[in-house]
Amino acid sequence: MHIFAHFSRFCAGIGGFMSKNIAILASGNGTNAENIIRYFRNSGTVNVGLVLSNRKAAFVLERARSLNVPFAYMEKAEWTDGEAVLSLLKDKHIDFVVLAGFLARVPDCILHAYPNKIINIHPSLLPKFGGKGMYGDRVHQAVVAAGETETGITIHYLNEHFDEGETIVQYKCPVLPQDTAEDVAKKVHALEYEYYPQVIARLLSEIR
Repeated sequence: MHIFAHFSRFCAGIGGFMSKNIAILASGNGTNAENIIRYFRNSGTVNVGLVLSNRKAAFVLERARSLNVPFAYMEKAEWTDGEAVLSLLKDKHIDFVVLAGFLARVPDCILHAYPNKIINIHPSLLPKFGGKGMYGDRVHQAVVAAGETETGITIHYLNEHFDEGETIVQYKCPVLPQDTAEDVAKKVHALEYEYYPQVIARLLSEIR
């Protein structure tokens, strides 16, 4: 385990309510993670308490550093067992876990510790174009190759199987005959940036 920052506000009381601490799990560039962090930057009720990656070189860690958010990465063996990851989440008083381009499997011990409190975003209308190995541009390329007329995003709870957790909500966008995978990616990213933070906020407001 490699923790790079130790500063966080864990429980600011606003209006008699304790703020919710969320962890963002990401494996890559981290644009969605940064968007979420900025969305809740001035929130009195939601605090991004940790950005966690399974890749040491993931640029999301640099984004977290620049935004003054605690961040860490865990090596492969630690994700296999999961106990060290769970211990870190507990140490950071994390209430809710958000996946944003996270490509490793979340261990069962974490799923059991956070029932209905771990969500993921997938860049297609599940169950289409989901499953292990389907992420990022691979999904958009498959959508175009299949001649789909619409695609979108699926926000869902996490379970033991890739992209099979209960759907929370889907948002759609058209796929035009002339669209390339890059065109589709731009439309899907726009949906992600607009709606993912809103859905996170709504779900957190329902947690007591």
